[in-house]
Amino acid sequence: MSEIEKLYEALKKIQEPRGYFFNKDKERVFDLLSALQKNKERYGYMSCPCRLASGDFEKDKDIICPCVYSEQDVKEYGSCYCNLYVSREWNEGKIPHVYVPERRPPEKVL
Repeated sequence: MSEIEKLYEALKKIQEPRGYFFNKDKERVFDLLSALQKNKERYGYMSCPCRLASGDFEKDKDIICPCVYSEQDVKEYGSCYCNLYVSREWNEGKIPHVYVPERRPPEKVL
């Protein structure tokens, strides 16, 4: 089992009970998990692969995956910003797949 597959299984066990499911597009999920792993190697923490991290843990706390914005995103849109975590309904096609706007305040964006 590859490191990414191990990460997938570990996060799945943690996140599914919270109502976060991996996107059914497994190729996209594995690309995002690979990027999370690279960010962990780079910065020491898994910052969101769809946002630029500063490398400063305190500045980036809000974008450590799953980011603080993901709960509201999944609740409102059925998906987090990068489509890594989604609701069951999103995966089943019961709700539309729409663009999830950036919630991170502009002053935090690099």
